[in-house]
Amino acid sequence: MPMPMIDRTVEVHFRHQIHFTEDVFSKDNPLLREVLVNGEDREQFKAFVVIDEGVAEALPDLVSRIQQWFASHGDKLKLVCAPMLLEGGERLKNSYFHVSEIQSELERYGICRHSYLIAIGGGALLDVVGLAAATAHRGVRHVRLPTTTLSQDDSGVGVKNGVNAFGKKNFVGSFAPPFAVINDFAFIRTLPEREKRAGYVEAVKVALIRDRKFFEAIEAEAGALARFEEEAMKKLIYRSAELHVNHICSGGDPFEFGSARPLDFGHWAAHKLEQLSEYRISHGEAVAIGIALDTVYARRMGYLDKEAGERILVLLEKLGFQLFANELFNMDSKGELVLLKGLEEFREHLGGQLTITLLEGIGMGFEIHQMNAPRVIDSLYELKSRFEEQGEVSQVKLA
Repeated sequence: MPMPMIDRTVEVHFRHQIHFTEDVFSKDNPLLREVLVNGEDREQFKAFVVIDEGVAEALPDLVSRIQQWFASHGDKLKLVCAPMLLEGGERLKNSYFHVSEIQSELERYGICRHSYLIAIGGGALLDVVGLAAATAHRGVRHVRLPTTTLSQDDSGVGVKNGVNAFGKKNFVGSFAPPFAVINDFAFIRTLPEREKRAGYVEAVKVALIRDRKFFEAIEAEAGALARFEEEAMKKLIYRSAELHVNHICSGGDPFEFGSARPLDFGHWAAHKLEQLSEYRISHGEAVAIGIALDTVYARRMGYLDKEAGERILVLLEKLGFQLFANELFNMDSKGELVLLKGLEEFREHLGGQLTITLLEGIGMGFEIHQMNAPRVIDSLYELKSRFEEQGEVSQVKLA
């Protein structure tokens, strides 16, 4: 006689805390100590720190400041060795070796599940360190200190970790909420303008699918944001982070078991475009083009009215984004548009069913399950014409 099946529901609750501060390693700033000690009655907590090399170069005294900070809190916190420096950027994610490299150091210094692995850097470094943290001892406490606009308002406050493999973005990864995220605006001041701008697009994205008032606020602040005025940037980062976290924590699918991923609006083309450009085009720049493409497509399909579509494109341009790249028209050996393969890769990544978020209004996202390839191509040509016309206007003004 067969035994009855045992069927239970496992519920796991995570705290997802995102802090905002300035000069986190200042001796007068108590935030990091409070986060790491966490009110626990333990003799001492070990910490291992990984820093993006680009951040360390921009802030030559950062390593010594971190060491001095831990030394001043030695009663409760122990930095087990000098911070580890790793190259930042997407190339870091193209090899699993760096995950193993970090884990080797965690084993060497006895980092346990009650110790901390602290990552300081942009989204790519946070992805790699987060994967190492999620898989060492089946999970050590991971604290993120995002240092770019994009990672502070989007990727760094999320629950994803991953590296690229088999020519596919984030093929190997995990869902693991960090122990804490600390957004320190002092890091943003050191960024070149291109990287400051890159994170704006993720704020536009989440506003477009979730919050019309936020989109209007970005429109109103577009000039200040284009000039990288601090107060405007701080407000954008905070509200974008809040909307992203709200979706993760209340959207009903934080670990993406389903096929719907509204926060990936504009990303099916962006991920492929990054690859086609060999990552010359950054993630933020690619997402701006992806949003523009899906906006034009939605208008051409009759989902989105012309006025709303134009507002979106104009805002992206005012913020300083270029909405076309030659790589969009790359062909394979069969003469087929390589970009369209991004749809199949996106479908596979989603788990079988293609689900694309489009717009039926500003702040109003909805889902479709197929894309009309000829209309996508028409949309690409429209973006190309728009870009060329703007170039001609610019030349006339210069003359």
